[in-house]
Amino acid sequence: MNHRPPVVVPDAIPPPRDGWLALVGWILLLVGLGATMGGLFAPDGWFAMLLKPTWNPPPWVFAPVWTLLYATMAVALWLVRREPESEDRLRKRALVLFAIQFALNLLWTPLFFGLRSPGLAFAEICLLWVALVSTVLAFGRLRPLAGYVLLPYLLWVSFALVLNGTIWLMNS
Repeated sequence: MNHRPPVVVPDAIPPPRDGWLALVGWILLLVGLGATMGGLFAPDGWFAMLLKPTWNPPPWVFAPVWTLLYATMAVALWLVRREPESEDRLRKRALVLFAIQFALNLLWTPLFFGLRSPGLAFAEICLLWVALVSTVLAFGRLRPLAGYVLLPYLLWVSFALVLNGTIWLMNS
């Protein structure tokens, strides 16, 4: 009889959760969801009639900015999903926060443009801002780069919050 000793495989580093193909999928998903909401609730004649501050960006700015921001959200999400199992509890919390802020992000458009309610949209974007700050901090604890990648998004939402509030006050 030929007895072979058992093969002992040293602990290997587990493969990443998400490869490059997953990154492309996340980008397509997040950009697609954002574009869908923007398409369903695009600004119309009502929005054109609202009083706006002089620093309101021209309409053509929003689509490229949001496309880039949704793509960066996807990159940050992908980076966090790739964190090792040892960080599972922190990763789950960060992913829940991401899901909350993303849902709030998508909800803003139908509130502002669909319901034509700048006041309700302002209250909601305040919640989005808090959820986003929490997400940036949670992502940054897990993977600093993921937190940094979300900073342009946080800056844009901060600007959008002030713009939304100003439009609401100007038209109350």
